[in-house]
Amino acid sequence: MAKWVSGFNDTLNELLAEFARHAGETPERYVARAVAAQMLADQRATGGEDGTLFECLRANALPASALPDVTAAITDPDRLRAVYATGLLDSPPEEMYDRITRAAADALQAPFSLISVIDVDRLYLKSEIGVVGHAVEEKQAPLERSLCQYAVANGTPLVLADARLDPTFKNHPVVREGSVVAYLGIPLLDHDRNAVGALCVYDTKPRLWATGHIQILSDLAKLTADRIFGDE
Repeated sequence: MAKWVSGFNDTLNELLAEFARHAGETPERYVARAVAAQMLADQRATGGEDGTLFECLRANALPASALPDVTAAITDPDRLRAVYATGLLDSPPEEMYDRITRAAADALQAPFSLISVIDVDRLYLKSEIGVVGHAVEEKQAPLERSLCQYAVANGTPLVLADARLDPTFKNHPVVREGSVVAYLGIPLLDHDRNAVGALCVYDTKPRLWATGHIQILSDLAKLTADRIFGDE
């Protein structure tokens, strides 16, 4: 078996290959991207940001690939029926959901957090922290400005430490304009595993999302789904 990381045993290398495959990358590129994110985080921690490291890393990144076409998943009739059944689209703010977005932002020390509902052609913000006047001016946005749609379409967490270095997402509109650099989103699933939206946090700086961060946000997403759909 190939050893992509010195010191990794066979199990870790198998898991590395699996995660890389899900990300659409070779294990070597997956490791390189993780190292790049760590280098940027370490540089920022020491106050040494002069742009040179980032430009070098970006120049050595893979050429940009097209954004995934998730139209089939987003327009799936069962998913859309689940979305409309929630009654969340165009609904007024509710303190319960606002408490969850505040808890997510506080727990992960993120400046931005939101609960999104993904319609056939738009993202609706059921709750948001730090968003108004920054990434989204109103309670909704065109779907092409949404990163949450990809977590929804796949039904799995979307984890981006530095989207500017990601060959898939670096040309996404909100990444290009600098509104989103680091993103962590968890889909909100009903009892039939239809994803109606996502709970996410994001930052305008790179973030290394650890397993603990993903677990905390997943727990809060489960609380959100329980509020929307009720406990089984």
